[in-house]
Amino acid sequence: MERSADLISWPPEGVTRVPYAVFSDPELYQREQERIFRGPTWHFLALEIELPETGSFKTARIGDTPVIVVRDGDGAVNAMVNRCAHKGAMICFEPCGKRENFTCVYHSWTYDLKGNLTTVAFRRGINGKGGMPEDFELGDHGLERLRVERFHGLVFATFSETAPPLTEYLGPEMVANIERLFDRPIELLGYHHQPMDNNWKLYAENVRDPYHATLLHTFFGTFRLNTLTMDGGITIGRDGWHHISYSKMATERHKGEYDGLRSVVQDFGLADPSLIASRPERNDGITLAIQTIFPTCIVQQISNSLAVRWLVPLGPDRCELHWALFGYRDDDAEMRAMRLKQSNLVGPAGLVSMEDGLVGELVMRGVAGDGAATSVIEMGGRDVRSTENSRATETSVRGFWHGYRALMDL
Repeated sequence: MERSADLISWPPEGVTRVPYAVFSDPELYQREQERIFRGPTWHFLALEIELPETGSFKTARIGDTPVIVVRDGDGAVNAMVNRCAHKGAMICFEPCGKRENFTCVYHSWTYDLKGNLTTVAFRRGINGKGGMPEDFELGDHGLERLRVERFHGLVFATFSETAPPLTEYLGPEMVANIERLFDRPIELLGYHHQPMDNNWKLYAENVRDPYHATLLHTFFGTFRLNTLTMDGGITIGRDGWHHISYSKMATERHKGEYDGLRSVVQDFGLADPSLIASRPERNDGITLAIQTIFPTCIVQQISNSLAVRWLVPLGPDRCELHWALFGYRDDDAEMRAMRLKQSNLVGPAGLVSMEDGLVGELVMRGVAGDGAATSVIEMGGRDVRSTENSRATETSVRGFWHGYRALMDL
């Protein structure tokens, strides 16, 4: 097997430069499937509340690989490759539901909720003729199983036997934020789903880039939901692989830094201010926290809007972005109404995220045909480290590429 370095040449400046070829090279994309999505990494699959009882299932993808995640009769959550062991056909098409077992429509091979093969149609043939060989063993032909771990209601899986335990993979900083937001039983409020015409890594960069938020997103800056003049910072975890960007709305000290920017509309208001009405929920004052878990999971707090997001690559030039929005079971009616209204901040037409669906495509158009050129990622320096009271930085973008290069051997 050739090394990834034979596919692409990374500039000597390291993670402060990213060759545009990484966003379009089909061979590199295939290598990502092996080294990242089937490598020593953990991938978000579901919220446990989406699997409330025996037989509850959800279909998902880890990279290009289709996966079924299901709760079995013992209460365990299992993840299996959604591919029949006979001819390779996908066996489950629905996005979610409840099943007693999974049967392939092609030749009726049937699997239980743990992925074990239980029956094969005409295994003994017809009238003593045909059928499978005498030494054929059902136990040798189950669905491919993944390692699964659950943490505070989040379900993660990995193909790797060498990936560290999930909490070790996350590290203490990332664990602390998950414990902060998933500190009591949650309820599912709904979903957003968005196809995007760009490479998955462009959104992975975007969500790790805190200083674009009030330059690109007019709603953020105009209504002061998130500005760089608020107290906040960047917390980096696991050698830069994961991050948290956070800010505190009550500390906004605008002194003209945003005057004249396209993204800030002066003297502009809302006909219905309840759209952004919020209520403090914690004593830390944090009103925005965007957490990334390498490679494709995001945990979101924007005011009272809470969600888990996950990216699904669909080839070198396409991907999907999904949101599962949630609140808490003990929310009162006022808080639940706030969360539902604030769900309009995100999603394909979200008031603070609609531009993200376009800007990745603009990059894809701009870099087409010039894969040897590079981006410049030097805002805030050239290193990868946590920062306090500064989000005018690309440190977490550099952290993503640090993890990417390590796994891809670039």
